[in-house]
Amino acid sequence: MDTSVARTQGRSSTTSAASNEPSERGTVRIQRTRRHVRAQQVIHISSTPPPHTRSDPPNAPDASGGGNDHDHTHHRSGWPIVSAAGAATLYVGFAFLALAFGVGTVPALLGLAVAVLGGGLLITGLFGWLRQAFLRHQDRSVADPEARRAYVTTMILFLATDLGTFGAGFIYYAFVRVGTWPPADLPPLLGSLVAVNTTLLLVSSVTFHVAHGFLERGRSRAFLGLLGLTVLLGVVFLAGQALEYYEFLVHEGFSITDGVFASAFYGLTALHGLHVALGVVLLSIVFVRGAQGQYGPERDTSVATVGLYWHFVDAVWLFLVATLYVGAVVSV
Repeated sequence: MDTSVARTQGRSSTTSAASNEPSERGTVRIQRTRRHVRAQQVIHISSTPPPHTRSDPPNAPDASGGGNDHDHTHHRSGWPIVSAAGAATLYVGFAFLALAFGVGTVPALLGLAVAVLGGGLLITGLFGWLRQAFLRHQDRSVADPEARRAYVTTMILFLATDLGTFGAGFIYYAFVRVGTWPPADLPPLLGSLVAVNTTLLLVSSVTFHVAHGFLERGRSRAFLGLLGLTVLLGVVFLAGQALEYYEFLVHEGFSITDGVFASAFYGLTALHGLHVALGVVLLSIVFVRGAQGQYGPERDTSVATVGLYWHFVDAVWLFLVATLYVGAVVSV
């Protein structure tokens, strides 16, 4: 009997050991799996590059939900100051030239030198500003709303200061208009040429607005077609203004030295023509970039800013025609 009990206990212990063996093997497998997962996590963490070396787009938000720190610093620029200094110097040069040809108190060569210096500074500042604001980051694939607000706000401020420049010229013309009117040497201002030029600018403003609308709807071909038409209308306007100057200077003998009205007329129209020429350059750059596929419904910062400038130029021309052309002919 004792022998039977011993055999029974032996079989029980063997069975228990056999049943515990799979449990031990499972525990070992779980431990190995955990160690493997930890090793993979370590490898992943060690292989992840620092935030500044990741291949994310320049404007992509980081893991914390914030934006790239670089985007908050690249908006600062000293080029607008250079442009403003160049514009001021250019105006001083024009004033010296007016004094030189008007009363001869300043050498004409000095006025020309100052004007050339100012023009060079103005062009350099504008090109540097344009390159830093738009061209340097033209490969970005993600829109930056903060940058868009910054550039649009900057353009609005620039146009506000530019309005002061035109305002000074219109105030000068207002003082001229108060005197004896009309001047004896007033040329035929109202004609088909000024009507055509006005129509060209008005149509160009409409074509640009519609082009921007097509871009926002993702219709790139229509956007490029109307934008190219806007550039062409701007070029034709400049040609029309050059033709008007030729008619006045050659056929009418009406030059900038023919009295205060002549100085106001040529000063304001030339200043506006300079702005139109700059606008044509900006529109051309936008056209080239658009042809390269750099714009889209959510990526139109430079299109919006250039549009503000072009509409401003058109609005100034309407006011200029109403006061300088129509206002000069109509006697109150």
